[in-house]
Amino acid sequence: MTPEPAHRAAPDSPAAPTAPIAPSASASARTFAITGAHVVPIEGEPFDGTVLVQDGRIAALGPGVELPEDLPVIDADGAWLLPGFVDAHVHLGVDEEGEGWAGDDTNEMTDPVMAAARAIDAVNPLDIGFDDAIIGGVTAVNVNPGSGNPIGGLAVALRTHGRVVDEMVLRSPSGLKAALGENPKRVYGERKQTPSTRLGVALTIRQAFATARAWSRKPVEERDADLVSEALTRVLEREIPWRQHAHRADDIATALRLAEEFGYRLVLDHGTESYLIADRVAAAGVPVLYGPLIVSRSKVEVRHRTPAAPGLLTAAGVEVSIITDHPVVPIEFLVHQAALAVKHGMAPADALRAITLHPARVLGLEDRIGSLAAGKEADLVLWEGDPLDVRHRTLRVWQGGREVMRRGADGGAVIAPR
Repeated sequence: MTPEPAHRAAPDSPAAPTAPIAPSASASARTFAITGAHVVPIEGEPFDGTVLVQDGRIAALGPGVELPEDLPVIDADGAWLLPGFVDAHVHLGVDEEGEGWAGDDTNEMTDPVMAAARAIDAVNPLDIGFDDAIIGGVTAVNVNPGSGNPIGGLAVALRTHGRVVDEMVLRSPSGLKAALGENPKRVYGERKQTPSTRLGVALTIRQAFATARAWSRKPVEERDADLVSEALTRVLEREIPWRQHAHRADDIATALRLAEEFGYRLVLDHGTESYLIADRVAAAGVPVLYGPLIVSRSKVEVRHRTPAAPGLLTAAGVEVSIITDHPVVPIEFLVHQAALAVKHGMAPADALRAITLHPARVLGLEDRIGSLAAGKEADLVLWEGDPLDVRHRTLRVWQGGREVMRRGADGGAVIAPR
C-alpha cells in the first residue's frame, strides 16, 4: 500500500508548497492565538484584534486579549477572520463528483417512504467535494438524502475534513428529509404507482405520520420493530426537524399545513417561491434554506427563482440560510451566492449570517459553531479580505482548532492529511 503523503495539494494548486501541515490533533497543537486580524464574529460588531484558542475552543477574543507566555502566535497582518461557513443542504459524499452512477447514492427510490434510510451510511469522506468545501471556507455541512421520495431519509451534519465519516459527525441524525411537488410526483408517476400526484404525495406523508403516531402511543413492550415509525417519531417528538423540499408556493402552503396537523418543527429546503407568501412563512416561524441561486430555470418549479429572495424573506422576518445543494452548485461557491444576494438587496451582515449562524441554528449546532464567541469550537477561516468580495481567497482554515488548510508559497491550497 502506498503510504499517505504528508500533505496533499488541492486541485487549484499545480504544485505542493514547501510547508506541509502537521498531522497532530493534540490539545497542544490546538492552542494558539491569531493576532492582527480584522475579526468578524457574526454576533457582535467587527473589530481589529486577537482570537485566543485553547484546546480547540475559543477562549477569548477582542481588541486587547492578554496572551499566555510561550503561546504560538499567528500574525494575520490585517487579514479577515470569520467563523467557518455552514451549508445546511448538500449531497457531499453521497452524490460524488466524477464517479457517475457508481458514486450516486443520493436517493433510495425503491419505496416512497424511506424514513429509516441514513445518509451517514453512504457518505464517502474522500469525495473531492470535501476538499472544495474547505478551500471555500465551508467547515460544516448537512448531508441530505435526495428528493425523489416523499420521505427520503435521515440527514447528518458533518465537518468537512476527516478520514472516516464517524470522525466528522457533528450531529446524527440532524433532520429527516422529505419532498413535495414535482420530484416525487414524476418519479412514481412514471412508474404508474402511488404517489403520482401532489395529493398522493401529501397523503403518503400523512399516512406515514399517522402510522408512526399510533406506534409511538403503544407501550414500549408492545411496539413491533419498525425503524420507519421510530424515525418519524423523532420528528413527532420534535427531537429533529422535518426537512421539507418544496419549491412552489402552493407546495410550501401544504408543508405549513402538514406541520400544523402533526406539530413537528418544519424547515423549508429550497423554498423557491417562499418570498411570494413570506408573511405566512414568517408567521409560522419557519426558517428557509434558500437556493441554489446560481442555476438556470431548469424546471417549472424554479421559474420564479430570484437572487432577490433572501433579502425579501429577511425583510419579512424569515430566518434565511443560503445553500448550494452541492453538487448542483459547487460548494466552494456558497459565499459567491451570498455575495449575489447582497448585490440584489440583502444586507451584507444578513448574508454572512445566512451562511454561518442561521444554518448552524437549523442544525441545532448554534452553541458550538456559526459565530466567534468564547466557549465555541474554533472553526475559523482566515481570508485575504472581505469574503463577500469574490476576488478574496481563503488563507488558512481550522476545524475544532486543528489546521486543515493553508496556502503554500506558490499560492496553492494544501489540505491536511486525513
